[in-house]
Amino acid sequence: MALPALTAEARAEALKKAAAVRKERGEILAALKDGTVSLKEVLGREDAVVGKVLVRRLLESLPGIGKVRAAQLLDELDISDRRRVQGLGPR
Repeated sequence: MALPALTAEARAEALKKAAAVRKERGEILAALKDGTVSLKEVLGREDAVVGKVLVRRLLESLPGIGKVRAAQLLDELDISDRRRVQGLGPR
């Protein structure tokens, strides 16, 4: 299925919207890293901003957890490293 052609204005608007979402996602992950926001608060959000974050990236944003520990946790919990937060489900 081909993507629809966008007008210049529609493309500019979509780029602006994507930049705003990336900025908000970065701010949330930075706040998680700083400890000003808890993991429970982040996971409690029911919006697409947090839902599109990779679980691996979310874990790496936690204080004291790096790439190796995040990979170990994902392996222990049998979660794919390509899984996004919205795909976790209640389990």
